[in-house]
Amino acid sequence: MHSIELREAERRLLFDLARGALEHPPAPPPVEEERLPEPLTRPAATFVTLKKEEQLRGCIGTLEAHRPLARDVAHNAWAAAFRDPRFPPLEREEATAVRIVLSVLGPAQPLEVEDESELLRTLRPGVDGLILSCGAQRATFLPAVWQDLPDPADFVAALGRKAGLSPHHGFGDLAFWRYTVLELEEWA
Repeated sequence: MHSIELREAERRLLFDLARGALEHPPAPPPVEEERLPEPLTRPAATFVTLKKEEQLRGCIGTLEAHRPLARDVAHNAWAAAFRDPRFPPLEREEATAVRIVLSVLGPAQPLEVEDESELLRTLRPGVDGLILSCGAQRATFLPAVWQDLPDPADFVAALGRKAGLSPHHGFGDLAFWRYTVLELEEWA
């Protein structure tokens, strides 16, 4: 069970906010929280993924809940469209061609593991999102990444590369947290 449960009307409101953010290039759109149902005003961490013809077109998110769910979705949708450094800003005519996937993160739980083999045995492919931290370097993979990297060893190695770590980096100074997501797909 996820920490936030959303009814269909609340899910539609989140997609309306995310879709509206795609048409707001200068800055994230304002969110009138006083008009929203209570679950959308609770602090939550989210990732917003944009897909065009099933290819990644942008993905931005937060790992810690520090603003209301609705505002986090609107901000991350805007950032995925216009601030993801891997892609040029979304063109107005592209907005209708992208599909939005919202991932509402559950609380991150530290993984107390002694070595890599214990980490690999502990992970739940397809279920766990994973955060890797080493000093100032940090990276995460959402559970959806398991579709492309179903082997736990490959998943962890790719996450280490994403964090900028050398393949020969020692395990001792790494920290890991896992989380689950409530994934909502537009047009699903």
